[in-house]
Amino acid sequence: MTHRPHRPDFRSLDHVTGRLGGIAYGGDYNPEQWPEHVWAEDARLMREAGVNLVTVGVFSWSRIEPRPGTYEWGWLDRVLDLLHAHGIAVDLATPTAAPPPWFSRAHPQSLPETSAGNRLAPGSRQVFCPSSPDYARAADRLVRALAERYADHPAVVLWHVHNEWGNHNALCYCDTSAAAFRGWLRERHGTLEGLNSAWGTDFWSQRYGDWEEILPPRDTPAFGNPSQALDYRRFSSDALLARHRAETALLRELAPGTPVTTNLMGTLEKKVDGFAFAPECDLVSVDHYLTAADPDAHIGLALNADLARGMAGGRPWMLMEHSTSAVNWQPVNLAKQPGQMRRNSLTHLARGADAVMFFQWRQARAGAEKWHSAMLPHGGTSTRTWGEVTSLGDDLRVLAEVRGSTVAAEVALVFDWQAWWALELEARPSVHLRYLDVVRDWYQALWSTGVTCDVVPPGADLSRYRAVLVPSLYLTADEDAEALHTFVRSGGHLAVGCFSGVADVNDHVRLGGHPGAFRDLLGLVVDEYLPLREDEQVALSDGSTARLWAERVEPHGAQTRLRFAEGPDGGPAPGGAAVTRHAYGDGAAWYVATRPGPAVLRDVLAAVCRDAGAGPALAVPPGVEAVRRVKGSRSYLFLVNHGDRDATVVDVHGTGLLDGVRYDGPCTVAAGDVVVVRERGA
Repeated sequence: MTHRPHRPDFRSLDHVTGRLGGIAYGGDYNPEQWPEHVWAEDARLMREAGVNLVTVGVFSWSRIEPRPGTYEWGWLDRVLDLLHAHGIAVDLATPTAAPPPWFSRAHPQSLPETSAGNRLAPGSRQVFCPSSPDYARAADRLVRALAERYADHPAVVLWHVHNEWGNHNALCYCDTSAAAFRGWLRERHGTLEGLNSAWGTDFWSQRYGDWEEILPPRDTPAFGNPSQALDYRRFSSDALLARHRAETALLRELAPGTPVTTNLMGTLEKKVDGFAFAPECDLVSVDHYLTAADPDAHIGLALNADLARGMAGGRPWMLMEHSTSAVNWQPVNLAKQPGQMRRNSLTHLARGADAVMFFQWRQARAGAEKWHSAMLPHGGTSTRTWGEVTSLGDDLRVLAEVRGSTVAAEVALVFDWQAWWALELEARPSVHLRYLDVVRDWYQALWSTGVTCDVVPPGADLSRYRAVLVPSLYLTADEDAEALHTFVRSGGHLAVGCFSGVADVNDHVRLGGHPGAFRDLLGLVVDEYLPLREDEQVALSDGSTARLWAERVEPHGAQTRLRFAEGPDGGPAPGGAAVTRHAYGDGAAWYVATRPGPAVLRDVLAAVCRDAGAGPALAVPPGVEAVRRVKGSRSYLFLVNHGDRDATVVDVHGTGLLDGVRYDGPCTVAAGDVVVVRERGA
């Protein structure tokens, strides 16, 4: 092993891809699941496929430490040396997401507990309480030993902390968690008086006189305290974040020249605040898997790619996991159609990824994930999937020059995990008004206009955007509300979705008239929220319909752009305002007081963008996605055809990187295909 000197500029994905000489390509590699004679074949086939990076060790705790304090490094030494000899770099994982059976047996109190008081048993992954001191000691000991051994191994270009934090164990309700929760509450609220005020404990005689009286929101006869439940969500995310910071600190201490990441999950993970984890990483990595039953799953992919870019602060990011074909965990695990995997991968690349990685390299023959697809399927190199994997490797080599460029966006969409938690607590006006449903509605409507957006947290700097969309922000901090006021006052254009601005950070309703934090900004007062039955629709004045939600809106300066229809078809607020626009300062703020159909929402958001002067990367036919990446004076136009017919895009000028064609006007994108153009003058 040779010493690798510290590089002060290592904290970026460019540090990794620069060493690889191009876009990172590969996947999770689990050699411990296979006889050693298979490893050489793996390395050879990786080279054939164009793989230059693999993740190793994610679930190998029981192999590395088969008994407490006893380490077996030989097999891992041989794997890393073999990969390095074949020119394949390693993203080395801390295998702390799957404690081995000996640990759970020795420390039964480390096992997580449900809100009903049931202790969960070992036998899967993430079977530990995030607040367990026994787990913390064992995990830190393992991470230290791993880092001390491999800090200078020439194959290791990246550290991968844990795996999908909180995917299965974010919420533990055991006594250890209860004690940790009380400590977290002391730091957040300072005094019992502060806590009682924040939680509104005079309701239902819940006032606390001693810290030891406070428990997690376990099962209780009636509705629990929503402020308590919200704080428990925050605490639980922070408990996992503390573990992430602990492992990261050890890696930075012992291997200071190698960047650190963890695989976040975007909208696939409700329980962990991705915007809190992202700044703790040297580069942002995400996992994304399509919802097979969704015919518009490619739009959900785009949303999650834009969210990954938002977590990365606009910089290139890493797609750590996606699938070559079917997954194993949905009710029906549909295989991807020919060409779909390539199209998915290049769409992530279009939206800022400089790494295309899969779970996993070789498809498992045993265990719960044996029916999850892989780069090398059960059928080996004669399969369609293997052919597509090798072809994609060729494409990514050709597209290497795109590495380091960033996505151009003039619109931001605000996304907030804490608002998500708060909206979906018990005892809301409607269980059918779900956060992700609303966000996806708005994102899909914007996507259909061709306008690219960054997905950002409420506290993001909005000054560089022309328009900002806030689909759902039930819970709103004072400073975040003021930032939106300032944005519009300074000339920005804003659109806000229904039931937003209602509550403060403690889930207390803002008094003085709804929508609380946005009342003056939107130029209206909501007299009453009017949820609809799940299957109920109301008519709008343009002949379209809306569902799930209505409001009785009283404009106070806002102009009504669309109304609920007059008469009984207009629902509980007939003739009332459904969409409004309010001039405020040098800008304007729109409000959508219902959940309209796709066409109406598209028209509203198109109008917002038009007023703001924000347009698409290029005018394209329906079903075609156009995204532009920029680096200095060079720009790259990605055209992705999600349809089943060829599509012609006009006004394309430049050279196709994948096909070598020079375009000067029309460009035909074949059904299901992707065209990448280095634009003229770039």
